Parts: sequence; structure tokens; C-alpha cells
Amino acid sequence: MRREPVLIYCGIDWAEQTHDIALVDDTGQLLAKRHITDDAAGYKILLDLLAEHGDTREAPIPVAIETSRGLLVAVLRTGERQVFAINPMAAARYRDRHSVSRKKSDPGDALVLANILRTDMHAHRPLPQDSDLGRAIAVLARAQQDATWNRQMIANQLRSLLREFYPAALAAVEPWKNGLCRPEAFELLRLAPTPAQAAKLSRAQLQAALKRAGRKRGIPADADRLREVFRAEWAHQPPLIEDALGKQMLALLTQLEAASKAADDLAGAVEETFPQHPDAEVLLSFPGLGFQLGARLLAEIGDDRTRFADARGLKAYAGSSPITRASGKRSSVTRRRVKNDRLNHAGYLWAFSAITASPGAKSHYRRRRDEHGDWHAAAQRNLFNRMLGQLYHCLQNRKLFEEETAFPTQLAVAA
Repeated sequence: MRREPVLIYCGIDWAEQTHDIALVDDTGQLLAKRHITDDAAGYKILLDLLAEHGDTREAPIPVAIETSRGLLVAVLRTGERQVFAINPMAAARYRDRHSVSRKKSDPGDALVLANILRTDMHAHRPLPQDSDLGRAIAVLARAQQDATWNRQMIANQLRSLLREFYPAALAAVEPWKNGLCRPEAFELLRLAPTPAQAAKLSRAQLQAALKRAGRKRGIPADADRLREVFRAEWAHQPPLIEDALGKQMLALLTQLEAASKAADDLAGAVEETFPQHPDAEVLLSFPGLGFQLGARLLAEIGDDRTRFADARGLKAYAGSSPITRASGKRSSVTRRRVKNDRLNHAGYLWAFSAITASPGAKSHYRRRRDEHGDWHAAAQRNLFNRMLGQLYHCLQNRKLFEEETAFPTQLAVAA
């Protein structure tokens, strides 16, 4: 059923406590404005105001707002309504079109947002109509990614602090994978927060600490190694300063333990939820993608098949495709800086893993390095760009990844 042309547009200038609303028609005339609170009563006033001006389930009034998150957006996204998340910088540029005095007010910003839809709705993209499961996976995947970044940031702070007064601790955890983020490191540093205390630890105390951390094998050998490291000759801070630094280290250690637990718990939630999505089978068929990376890609791409007109739009959104700047006789081809940073970061890890998991991907990477002279990052970005196009095709057609189809030339050359 073909919809009638939309004649009314809504703009909302949101804030933490209150929101300003403006409704305009297709001629730009202000039809209504309202100031509402950020609660259920305010949301009801907004929906009633929209209904008074012809908002129906079959032909809802489109809404422009400067955010894509929150309860207000969730209320507006019910049904078939188009909600446009306008970048605040873009809204500021539009504001200059309506007033040369550069004046600003919240009701005025709501009017500007409504006029953006009236004049340039075709140039802006509405929020995708992802499924509830897809949006739930996005919440978990992004939270897990943030927790991982937070854990690494705190681990870097702890490492820098230990270099100032406790280098023996860094030498002790160096042979272990994930070093300072392991339970063994937590137990040792909690048991001996200063190098002076670590030098007094006995074999029995070290073995008990390793057992508390969950270690099952190699406990005596590791305890002997740790005892030798802690009792070796190291430079020391003055005793009072060393004790103070030890207390600071314990505070950072508590934060690191909490961040590690949060990252692990969220990773478990992602592994439990992600396989339930219909697109999980397609994503996991690609080399280099596991539950965590697959969920991150799904979180940023979404499951709305109409979100991207073609693979080129997805590649530009991810920042993997190059951008050409030309003026007169001068032109340059560079990488994109305006992109979805989360998707771009996941793509970098994906390409890195695919090089070792796929013969065709490895051959493509080597060809970019050897024949085109790309640096490592540029070659990985090119590989990500190609595999992202393949992923778009597979998701649109519900097909699994096939190595022979994806990299026929590279496999023939490798053979």
C-alpha cells in the first residue's frame, strides 16, 4: 500500500530533564510547540500532540532528534515511525541558515530539527529497523568491547605504576599469557603489594597463592621461579614511598579485577545470546570470526536489510573503502576518517585473524604487500574491505562463506 506524502514534521531538542518539541508543515509554518518532561507523563503528552496533528500507525509523523539512544527514542520507535538521529554538528550548520545573528535556544533548535526533515529528509538516514534480538546483541557486544578497552586501560596504568617501584612483579608475570590480567597475578600482588614483602614469601605461600588462583598444573616449578625472581637484586624506592605506592597499586588492582570480571561476564552473555540470531550462522562461516567479533559486526551492521543500498554504502560506513579528493588537476586517494569506529576496529581484528585462517585471505594480503607496496595496515584494510563486501552479499542472500568463491584467483596463484 502506497503511503501519502508526509506533510508534517517533528523536531525534538532533547535534554536530561526536559525536551522541546516543534511541529511544522510542508510550507515551514510552525503548527505547535511544547515543553515536556523526561518521564512517562511527558512521553504521553508528546504522543498525544502527534496524534492531534494526524499521526497514525499507517502514516506516522517523522521525528528528528540529536540522539539515537534513550527511553524517548525507544518510545518514538514503536511501530513504523521514522526517527532521524541528526548529528549535533550538522544541526549547528543548519541553525546558521535560519539566523545570521547566531542566536540559540532550545525551542529554536527543535524548530531547526523539524525544518531539516522538511527540506533535506532525503539526505539523512533514519534509524535502522533492527529486530529486538539484534539490538540486544548490540547492547551486549558494545558493552563487552567497552569493558575490554577499560580493562586494558587499567592494566596499562598498573603496568606503568609497577615499573616505578616493583619491576619484579612485571618479570614474574611476563611468561604468562595476559600477564597482569590473570588470576595468578591478582593473588600474588594482593599477597605482596611491595617488593620487600614479595622477597619474604616462602615456597608454601607462593604455591598456596597459585592454587587459590585456580592453577592445577606446574605449581611447584612456577613457585620456585617466582621465588627466584622476587629474591633477585632489584632497585628499591625508600620504604615510606614504597609502602605508599603499594597502597596505590592495590587500589588499581581492585579496579582491574572488577574490569576483568565485567569483561568476562559480558563475553559469556554474548556467547549465550549471539548464536540465537539467524545471521549468526552466516557470520560464523567466515574465517577469522568467532562469537565476540561476529557479535560486534552484527551490532554495528544490524539486521535491517534495507539499511544499506549496496555494499559500497556499508564499506564507506565501516571506513574500509578509500576516499578520493579531487580539485582541478590534483587528486588524492586516502583512507576515511569519518566512520563507525567500533566497526572499523572489529574489521581490523577480523582481517588480522583471517590472514592465518584463510589461504585466500593470506594470498590477497601478500599480493597487496608485494605487488602494490601497501603497508601492513593498508593491506589489512583492503582485505577487510573485500571481505566486508562478501559478507554483505552473503547476508543479503542467506549464503554461507565459500573459500573457492571468495578468493578464486588468490587460491589458484597459491596452488
